[in-house]
Amino acid sequence: MSDGAAPGRLPGADAASPSRPRIDDAVRGIGFIATGYAIIACADAAVKWSLPQVGPAGAMVWRGVFGALAIFILARGASLRPVNLRLIGWRSTLHCIVTIAYYVAWARAMPLAETYAVAAAAPLLMTLLAIPLLGEQVGWRRWTSTMVGFGGVLVMLNPGGALWRWESAMLLSGIALMALTRIWTRMLARTDSPATIAFWLLAAHVPIGLALLPVFPPPALLPDPVTVAALVFLGCANGVAHFLFARAFAVAPVSVLAPFEYSTLVWGLLLGLLIWGEFPATATLAGAGIVIAAGLYNLYRERLRARQARGRA
Repeated sequence: MSDGAAPGRLPGADAASPSRPRIDDAVRGIGFIATGYAIIACADAAVKWSLPQVGPAGAMVWRGVFGALAIFILARGASLRPVNLRLIGWRSTLHCIVTIAYYVAWARAMPLAETYAVAAAAPLLMTLLAIPLLGEQVGWRRWTSTMVGFGGVLVMLNPGGALWRWESAMLLSGIALMALTRIWTRMLARTDSPATIAFWLLAAHVPIGLALLPVFPPPALLPDPVTVAALVFLGCANGVAHFLFARAFAVAPVSVLAPFEYSTLVWGLLLGLLIWGEFPATATLAGAGIVIAAGLYNLYRERLRARQARGRA
């Protein structure tokens, strides 16, 4: 959805460069991404609750069908034809791999908050990937804090601890791919609209989910009505959330938005405790705290660098 701007761009995207975003663009981006993560956490709780009846592959199909439909409605008749077809195809496919990694972990009873704790490494990976892919500059202080953050990941994965399981390694691999897809979202914003980016990401879940049905057959041919309602919510909420993500990365730099990935841990703690009575282990919370502190310091350094750049201009 171009909203009257040049094709493939959002209003204000031309006026704000990745290194010196306008303040209003940064605030808008933060609002988009914070809302998106709150919605996606509720959708994740819905799918985790539904997995015993539909399985990982079935949940992907439901997510894709209703998510793509939600984006189609949000687009309000705007063209969803991709410009950078190749990059959209790769991004959508890799994100499906990320989705199946999460769904398999949840199907094997991995708590919601623990998966989010592992996912807290994504902003650190995004900080590193933004250097070669977006040309963003990272000084020695942010390099140091990023390495400290990865030390926090090691604290979470202490041998014999709650996260010392093969599902955690699978999730870390998926999260590395997720960080790459977040960077590609920023790159795609130069050519494609947020609606196009989000639509094809979710549409890709349908054929890939169908292809994975023999590997992850659904326990029931047709889930009960309450589960159907949860799955419809899952798809629609994902459509809205990914639409917001695409808009956020189109108007604000990765380094500003990345730390808001941590908000899902708070939502995961609340939802996991309320629905399943889950609470992460002490080492998981301690490691997540280190990772989050490192990410917030990176955000502080990025803002300080932006102010200094404006002062020299």
